[in-house]
Amino acid sequence: MHARPFQQIDVFSRRPGDGNPLAVVLEADDLQDADMRRFAAWTNLSETTFLLPPTEAGLAGGADYRVRIFTPGGELPFAGHPTLGTCHAWLQAGHAPRVPGCIVQECGLGLVRIQQQDDLLAFAAPPLQRSQPNPALLALVTGALGLRPQQIVAAQLLDNGPRWLALLLPSAETVLGLQPDHARLKDLGQDVGVVHVAPTASDIGQPGVTVRAFAAPMGNPEDPVTGSLNASLAQWLIAEGLAPRQYLVAQGECLGRAGRVHIAQDDDGQVWVGGQAVTCIQGTALL
Repeated sequence: MHARPFQQIDVFSRRPGDGNPLAVVLEADDLQDADMRRFAAWTNLSETTFLLPPTEAGLAGGADYRVRIFTPGGELPFAGHPTLGTCHAWLQAGHAPRVPGCIVQECGLGLVRIQQQDDLLAFAAPPLQRSQPNPALLALVTGALGLRPQQIVAAQLLDNGPRWLALLLPSAETVLGLQPDHARLKDLGQDVGVVHVAPTASDIGQPGVTVRAFAAPMGNPEDPVTGSLNASLAQWLIAEGLAPRQYLVAQGECLGRAGRVHIAQDDDGQVWVGGQAVTCIQGTALL
């Protein structure tokens, strides 16, 4: 065992305690898979990440670093708040990208670009696969959420690494009032994201989109603030004309958080998912 630099970051928030926490182990290149799984299970956070040098292929593609992302139950190829939180930790540790203001992260999904503008980090939403959900599954999930079928404005299966059944609901009050049967959702094996887009969503001075994420199959009944879900929601909603090209998301209110996710689609059609991050704990971890 060695003492390794360690940070705990709050992501999608300027103030500690308002966002989604992430554990980051730096200098993890000699750790075995079993070591990473054990430590991630011990932190018991939704995700723990491990910083490593890029692979040869990643380095050739411009990667500044490589990250492996673990939940308490296993490894993920990609996740949003770990991407921003790990980048924040890497920068806080004194590293600098090869191209100023543009960091390239290597992960299981491939290379992910991250823009830095003042204290805002934003990742390029990875390619999305989406499809119509199976009607039987949709009916079961609707029931587990305590919703009536007529309350579902639109629905899509979204897959950008994590796979979500996304439901567009008619009001923010409907989203915030949900009291899901998490045991039923876990049995169904389907992570669920719910969203409402207000008519005023194009006013980015205040949150105009409300999101909740239910991930009982991954061992997390409700995620405070979810980058991967917001990335795939934005790609779906903007493409279908259901949301403006730029908006601000509020997520986490039902958990006592005040997460804020910045969404913007550039002129090339690329969706960027951004937020602030703050270091809450810094020291060493023995592993």
